[in-house]
Formats: sequence, C-alpha cells, structure tokens
Amino acid sequence: MSIIPSSIEKYIETNCSEESDLLYQINRKTFLQQLYPQMISGKVQGQFLKMISCMIQPTRILEIGTFTAYSTICLAKGLTSNGGIDTIEINEELKPVIDQNLQDAGIGEQVNVFIGEAQTLIPTLNEQYDLIFLDADKEFYPTYYQLLYPMLKPGGFLLADNVLWYGKVTDPPETYDVASKGVVEFNEMVAKDASVENVILSVRDGLMLVRKV
Repeated sequence: MSIIPSSIEKYIETNCSEESDLLYQINRKTFLQQLYPQMISGKVQGQFLKMISCMIQPTRILEIGTFTAYSTICLAKGLTSNGGIDTIEINEELKPVIDQNLQDAGIGEQVNVFIGEAQTLIPTLNEQYDLIFLDADKEFYPTYYQLLYPMLKPGGFLLADNVLWYGKVTDPPETYDVASKGVVEFNEMVAKDASVENVILSVRDGLMLVRKV
C-alpha cells in the first residue's frame, strides 16, 4: 500500500538498509501463504519502526495488529534489556505463525501475544506504554485513540499506520467508505488535541507520529 509513484517507492527501497534474513523470509512467506499479504509492514516501514524504537529505547511497547509479527520484531530492536511488548491480533489462525516467527527472532520471552478483539482486550491491560503502534481496523481508529491515550506515558509516542488511506482522505466526504471516515476523524481528532504533538509522514500509506506532551 503506497501513495507515492512506484518508481520512487522502488528507489527508496533500494537505498534503504537491508532487512535481516529472518525478516526477508517472513516477508516472503507472508506473501506466499497469507490472504492479505500487503498488510505486512515490509522493508521500508519496518526499518522506520526499528529506528524509532531504537531512538526511544522503550521499556513497554503495545502493538495493535500483529499479523505475522514482522513489525513486532522490528519494534523489539529498541527495547531496553528488561523491556517487553504486548501485541494484539484478532485472527487466531495466525497464532502459530506469530509464535514461530517470534521464537526464530529470539524474542519469544519478551512478547505477550493476545488473540481477540482489540477493543475488548485493551481495557484489560493494566499498563503504561512508552510506544504504541496502531495498525488495526481503520473504522475504529477514533475509538482506539480514546482507549490508548490514557495508556500512553507522558512523553510517550503513538504511531498510527494507514493515515492517508490510499489517498482517499482528500476525496470528497460524500465518497468516504467507513474506513475512510474513521481515518479522517482520527486525523482531525489528533490534530485538535492540545495535549499532543503530531506529524504525518508519507511512508507507504501514511504514518502518523504522535507525542503525548
């Protein structure tokens, strides 16, 4: 999923640091075996997630939308020695894939995998997080923001994926589908929130970086 020309996308990928052999294999297997492989973060976004995590050096990370754990592994690169990740995935059939990939990455003990509806599971997590990565059903992004904001530490960061939604965010409002409406409402909600700072980056399908002040 990208809103930039394919030639530029290819140039960026060519001139981006290489993914590890494990991440390459996860990417390849995802495209061979999964129904919607485009949901994987991939090389460029994965490298961005890794670098953000390394800059922040979080102790606690929350991820909404594990998929095949590519992004989980990238986020784990910046964890402190005693750090950990809570990650939520709705598709229970992905659990064996997730567990195997985390084990192969050597981070199985650092990651708690929760299977189920994120809106139901989030309130059960009695944690405060340094970094939250949101990549779930776009229709409910405004709801997720309301749920996640109290769990974000002061000075903490939230990353939200797909905030440009194939470029549909600039279409006439009367043409929006439910996902587009959710993304636009989320973007406007964050922009109007005086308790955070944010920036939208045109990485793939758009990433929003939010800092709780």
